[in-house]
Amino acid sequence: MAKPKLGRFVLVLHSHLPFVVNHGKWPHGMEWLFEAASETYIPILNVLNELVRDGRKPRLTMSVTPVLAEQLASPQFVTEFDRFLDEEIERAVEDINLFTDSSEEKPFLPLAHFWKNFYEGIKKDFVERYNRDLVGAFRSLQENAVLDIMTCGATHGYFPLLSQDSSIRAQIKTAISTHQKHFKRKPRGIWLPECAYRPRYPWKPPIPSELGDQRYFRQGVEELLDENGLEYFIVDSSLVQGGKAVGIYMGRFESLRNLMQQFEKEAAFKALPDGPHSVYEVYNTKSSVESPAQPVAIFARDVETSMQVWSSEQGYPGGEWYLDFHKKHHQSGHRYWRVTSLDADLGLKVQYQPSRIAGALDADADHFVQSIKSALEKFKNAEGFEGTLTAPFDAELFGHWWFEGPEFLRRVFERLEDDGEIMITNCSGHLDEHPPEKIIAIPEGSWGAGGSHYVWMNHEVSWMWNFIYRDELEFQKHIRQWNGQSNEKWIWILKQMARELLLLQASDWQFLISTESAIDYAIKRFSEHQTAFDKLGALSQKLASATGLSPEDETWLQQLKETDFLFDDASIDLLWFSGNQTS
Repeated sequence: MAKPKLGRFVLVLHSHLPFVVNHGKWPHGMEWLFEAASETYIPILNVLNELVRDGRKPRLTMSVTPVLAEQLASPQFVTEFDRFLDEEIERAVEDINLFTDSSEEKPFLPLAHFWKNFYEGIKKDFVERYNRDLVGAFRSLQENAVLDIMTCGATHGYFPLLSQDSSIRAQIKTAISTHQKHFKRKPRGIWLPECAYRPRYPWKPPIPSELGDQRYFRQGVEELLDENGLEYFIVDSSLVQGGKAVGIYMGRFESLRNLMQQFEKEAAFKALPDGPHSVYEVYNTKSSVESPAQPVAIFARDVETSMQVWSSEQGYPGGEWYLDFHKKHHQSGHRYWRVTSLDADLGLKVQYQPSRIAGALDADADHFVQSIKSALEKFKNAEGFEGTLTAPFDAELFGHWWFEGPEFLRRVFERLEDDGEIMITNCSGHLDEHPPEKIIAIPEGSWGAGGSHYVWMNHEVSWMWNFIYRDELEFQKHIRQWNGQSNEKWIWILKQMARELLLLQASDWQFLISTESAIDYAIKRFSEHQTAFDKLGALSQKLASATGLSPEDETWLQQLKETDFLFDDASIDLLWFSGNQTS
């Protein structure tokens, strides 16, 4: 007799990196993309394909942001990633030679071989298994009903802080168009950048700007999603339950804890939703009965189980046997040490032992699965019906931050399928089989520190929003001036302006500053895109006044389009960026 079902489990992975191709390599730039591809994307693809090969039926929802898909599909990435893998293999060989001749470091010799084998395996997978086409590899899993691939904002723009609904609309429409290009179907769901949501209400800019201080009407984000045929998104638990949110990055960045202390002095937490409601139900949401839009489904993060994976302090990645993220060999950069203990500084870390990893992963996967079962069993006993536990994570947590993470996912899928009491599904499958019946309103917020926008709007980064707000309005003026004329050169310039504006809107720049991860790089990148936007605006004005472009202008334009190549012309419609005015 089949076991009774306790409920459903929905794993959601958000894969995203800022646009780094053609913009630096090390320590900031394309190296981030190479590390994510070798440590996260290929290992996760391997785990999923191997589960399918073994007759398993893994199901999960995964975002591949448009900006990430464009980079993974670019010839620049393919060429440079090949070179990166060869260099990592060579560094491991150099370590082998070094450790062979060093009595002090000879104990690390087996680990040097471990890294050589690891990167040789990753290169073989990239070249032979996936034909150097990672986007195609994800698409194949989608076609095999393993992945429900959702989209995101085109460049991960932070929706609630953008001043124009047309900016959000352009982020969404560009994303959908780019998604269809790469994955050959329209996405059903979207990962709101930073899980940041804003309902319908009269809004005014959070900082003094050219927009003035008068409130003006804004659509709810869910209205713009429904307008574009998107059926669901992910939210933090606090937007459903109310109360203080647990910032998902707080344990990894000390600067965020400092920012949070400042925030708590300056502002109160947001109001409760009309609940509280349980995170173990899937709801439809609509911010106003006056809105003509249809409700959109929301899947809420379960904090109790997800923090066991997220937290580097209380969670599994902090386990003593796992590879330490921070300590690297001074010559090769390879990692030879384990976490050891949470309070051990780098000098006290001891040697990594791969032979101990299987046991640690088995114990943690057992604990995680039991946590899922216990939570859903408690909900079912209390409510009388089966619930859904949603566990959303940054994909890069598995493999990059937590090297053993992909193997953890393998064990979780295996255990859940063998146990049989929990149904493994994805967001689209859930909506097809169990469409939500309840409609709730949720408040404004994100999954950042305090559940607010503070990580992306604070005293360290507010200056960026002055430029973004100015540029949103400025671009609308250029579009009105162009007014649909057939001048191909002008259209080309305006579409490049659109690319630069989208890149300026990326939430990554504020995040890298607020977390003190790459302050100089973020400022440099933002400034470069701002300079390009302004120069393009000047060229647009030349054409508006019937002044021709100089040879120097033409050369610069071609170089810029090759450098900032995101989103082909067919994926951008200039009219998406026009629209609501602040009146």
